[in-house]
Amino acid sequence: MHGLQKIRILIADDHPVLRRGLKALIEEEPDMEVVGEAGNGLEAVQLAERLRPDVVIMDISMPELDGLEATRRIRERSPSTHVLILTVHAHERYLFPVLKAGASGYVRKTAADEELIEAIRVVARGDVFLYPSATRMLLDDYLAQVRAGYEKDSYETLSDREREILRLLAEGYTNAEIAQKLNLSVKTVETYRARIMEKLHLRTRAELVRYALRKGLISEETA
Repeated sequence: MHGLQKIRILIADDHPVLRRGLKALIEEEPDMEVVGEAGNGLEAVQLAERLRPDVVIMDISMPELDGLEATRRIRERSPSTHVLILTVHAHERYLFPVLKAGASGYVRKTAADEELIEAIRVVARGDVFLYPSATRMLLDDYLAQVRAGYEKDSYETLSDREREILRLLAEGYTNAEIAQKLNLSVKTVETYRARIMEKLHLRTRAELVRYALRKGLISEETA
């Protein structure tokens, strides 16, 4: 196992006993290491930004800043860090807020000893960890939206100018630089940007870059 690239993990939970248990479980694995621990959501965001772990294990119920908001901030500030939510809630209706916040899935606390290690490996490679029932629920929801006519490619709703600005934003240009490049006012660019984000249902620049990559508007080298 010499030279093995380990998955770097931050544990965020307000219960020290649970953190110790999770740390002991994780560090039995030769391909994993715990690089930090956080006792509240705000500390989790700060540590994630400083340590840049591969995976954050995040309790959904946290003091200072709840797990979902902490996840949003971590994903915005450190897009390469994947978040795995720990929750006591077994019902799949909790899945949508978790995914919307940018997490890569969730593990029930009652099953953490059996499923956590597998889930960490899944999300560390950029995949989503879902229970079979959750996968079915997402598929049913998607199909319902298709039947209702809601699920369409939002990119088709963008004007040529909006597509141009989307590409420039994804390439890293600031609003002021885009304004100068296209001979527009900064205020106009800001309006375009807000409209693009609304049409594409995006919240952060990181999400915008990922969207542009998926659409082939920019390359990995450009991003």
